[in-house]
Amino acid sequence: MSNESGPDAELLDMLVVAPHPDDAELGMGGAIAKMIDLGWRVGILDLTSGEPTPHGSPELRQQETQAATEVLQVGWRENLGLTNRSLEPTLEARAALANVFRRVRPRWLFAPYWEDAHPDHVAATQLVEAARFWSKLTKSPLEHEPYHPERIFYYYCVHLKHVAQPAFVLDISQQWERKAQSIACYESQFTTGREHLVPSFHERVRDEAAYWGKMIGSAFGEPFASREPMALQDFSRLL
Repeated sequence: MSNESGPDAELLDMLVVAPHPDDAELGMGGAIAKMIDLGWRVGILDLTSGEPTPHGSPELRQQETQAATEVLQVGWRENLGLTNRSLEPTLEARAALANVFRRVRPRWLFAPYWEDAHPDHVAATQLVEAARFWSKLTKSPLEHEPYHPERIFYYYCVHLKHVAQPAFVLDISQQWERKAQSIACYESQFTTGREHLVPSFHERVRDEAAYWGKMIGSAFGEPFASREPMALQDFSRLL
């Protein structure tokens, strides 16, 4: 799926790479909405369709993804068409992802946190890191001109019982409702078959965002990790 418009639609400030549709919304839907509010060109690349799942179908999942994309007001979204449940960091997949990086030329990349119980998530992050390196190579059979995204940051959408130790937490208080609405679009994944859960799945997501908000003195927050140090010119932007 692609929601492209205008001659510069494929030039992005940041690209969120998600193993499955819904991972971007769960992990950093607030950040996506916030940066769009600030005028950034934000894209989402889903690596697989996310199907099969117990209550979904390819057609339903595409409809849900389209609805969530519209809620977040994302102008660019595509699917790389790799295989759900069998995602692997193959050379072919690496080349396909590097071609996207060279085409949309994002300044920043976002990938799932590198440690997870879900093999697709681990493979997705390995792919992003390897494709970022390949994207800059000259004298290669890749499409488009060489390009090297400046940074990779990692969002938390994990299946592992893991206590995050993030590099930073982003205040998403003003964007929380849009994040929640975008997650609610994936009814087949988070509502159907989970009606018995107490607290509900959506309440747990809210509680987690409120916890990270508490850590930074705001209503809601999203945590992010980085393998590399981050530079500051001064402390004026720190909360």
